[in-house]
Amino acid sequence: METSTENIIVSEEMIEHRLDRLLSLQFPTYSRTYFQYLIEQGFVLVNGLPIKKKDKPKMGDEIEICFQLTPEISLEPENIPLDILYEDDYLLAINKPAGMVTHPAPGHYTQTFVHGLLYHCKTLPHAETLRPGIVHRLDKDTSGVLLAAKTSEAHQKLVEMFCQRKLEKTYLAICIGTPGTGTIEAPIKRHPTRRKEMAVDPTGKPATSITKVLAFDGKFSLVEVQLITGRTHQIRVHLKHKGAPILGDQVYGSDAWNKKYDVSRQMLHAYHLTFHHPITGMRISLKAPVPEDFKKKYLMANLD
Repeated sequence: METSTENIIVSEEMIEHRLDRLLSLQFPTYSRTYFQYLIEQGFVLVNGLPIKKKDKPKMGDEIEICFQLTPEISLEPENIPLDILYEDDYLLAINKPAGMVTHPAPGHYTQTFVHGLLYHCKTLPHAETLRPGIVHRLDKDTSGVLLAAKTSEAHQKLVEMFCQRKLEKTYLAICIGTPGTGTIEAPIKRHPTRRKEMAVDPTGKPATSITKVLAFDGKFSLVEVQLITGRTHQIRVHLKHKGAPILGDQVYGSDAWNKKYDVSRQMLHAYHLTFHHPITGMRISLKAPVPEDFKKKYLMANLD
């Protein structure tokens, strides 16, 4: 079964708790009983090995949690409107609005793209998993092109295409300052203490982004970003690394600037996706219209 996986590094304030208690504190939307079940079934590993629920992890230990599909996270089809950019017998692409979660995850049990996809398509491959049809994801507050598979063959081939970097992905971002035009090569790994964050680290996985500044007014820049690799939070982390965080980013950005300009979500939009159809071989080029909240924060000129 495909699952949702989270990794955390045990900090000093965590070591006083036994494992099941520690996890219930870190993920308060789940019960302690649920984590006891995961531990007993071997779905929680500490430094790669099973552990008992009563044991207390040590500082610096890495805990891997594989969340399992239970009645707590039911996958019932939901009639959620989808802004469809492309659809055939094998694929579906939508313009995902900011605020929509791609698939069920801790704290997000309903109203995800997956729930709407199940309603729209009726039958999907791997419907017993947490992510039926999903071949990639966008962060909750990132808008734009999101692609899904409607058959097992299309799913398998699309996953391979993403792994082999055979899709061209271009984003638009509004940055505080400017990252400049060029290639960013900066390895990324999970932050050592803040489990939900990623960070540039020389021991991380290779990550490459190509930036092109389309406009700069001395304060903000409109930046086109082409993803060469697809690490978690890659664009957000890379732009922060270049000293030009995304406006509205609540994790990697500036609270002061976000508040000053009244921006509650990161100004990041998956604008353009180009690839060859996994079944027919036809070249497909999809563009997601720039959302209104994005336009209001910057003069969007000569983008089409």
